[in-house]
Amino acid sequence: MGLFSKTVGFIKNRISKTRSKISSSLSAILLVGRKIDDELLDELEETLIGDDIGVETTDKLISSLREAYKKKEILDSEQIIPFLKNEIKNYWPKQDRDVHFAQSGPTVILVAGVNGSGKTTSIAKLAYTLSKDNKKVIVAACDTFRAAAVDQLTIWSDRIGVEIVKHKQGSDPAAVAYDAASAAVSRGADFLIIDTAGRLHTQKHLMRELEKIKAVVSKQIPDSPHEVILVLDGTTGQNAIVQAKNFTESIEVTGIFLSKLDGTARGGIVIAIKDQLDIPVKFIGLGETPEDIAEFDPDEFVEALFNTQDDDE
Repeated sequence: MGLFSKTVGFIKNRISKTRSKISSSLSAILLVGRKIDDELLDELEETLIGDDIGVETTDKLISSLREAYKKKEILDSEQIIPFLKNEIKNYWPKQDRDVHFAQSGPTVILVAGVNGSGKTTSIAKLAYTLSKDNKKVIVAACDTFRAAAVDQLTIWSDRIGVEIVKHKQGSDPAAVAYDAASAAVSRGADFLIIDTAGRLHTQKHLMRELEKIKAVVSKQIPDSPHEVILVLDGTTGQNAIVQAKNFTESIEVTGIFLSKLDGTARGGIVIAIKDQLDIPVKFIGLGETPEDIAEFDPDEFVEALFNTQDDDE
């Protein structure tokens, strides 16, 4: 298992709100012995859209299901959930989710996202897990527009035992990034995680600031940032896709950290994000503690999402 891996049982328990919503709605439709017909497929389509899997993705799933039924690859309603599981798992090739590491020197992870998305907590989870693997981690507090952002990151860095590079409020974020990159190189850090302003994707001047940070860091650490992670709040449902589309117009997002999945019934958004944006979800947040992070594994997630059993695995 990988550094961020979690078991199906762990994930199943943490996404219980989404799992309960999906399992109850599907159970009401896929009654034992019910035949597959247009009425059933229409109800299933409505249910999947309601579970935030999204209109476009649901259309694809229902079309595939219709085709499989016509070809007699599935014969009754009891085969629908296994079919959906397999179809959804196929959306994610393994290479999509691999974390990109530097060949030498520190690996730089730039983290973006709007205020309230869980960005600071997500950074703390990444930093904590990496540091527990005996890696030297430095975090850079480049969200200098809000004193609270620097304070929160400082509290987290103290709590989990990693170094932080910060300046006073209102400082040039790129200057903080410059000092952090220098520190990462001189101190032999394995990872540099850069927090950026919790900007709205509509604020163009803040987007330009993010580009400036990337340029400053790449001059000191070649080929960096190695990962650009966008933190999205799982509780916002389809609005997360709108945010991601706008961010990717300004920066090259390499992966998504979907936060707060433990507190929402809208976990189906994971499927819609990959299908509609082709941006891999690399990490998921499953609670408030530093340990509540999992590397996204589609097989484990889909099994947990569609698991209607109450027993732990």
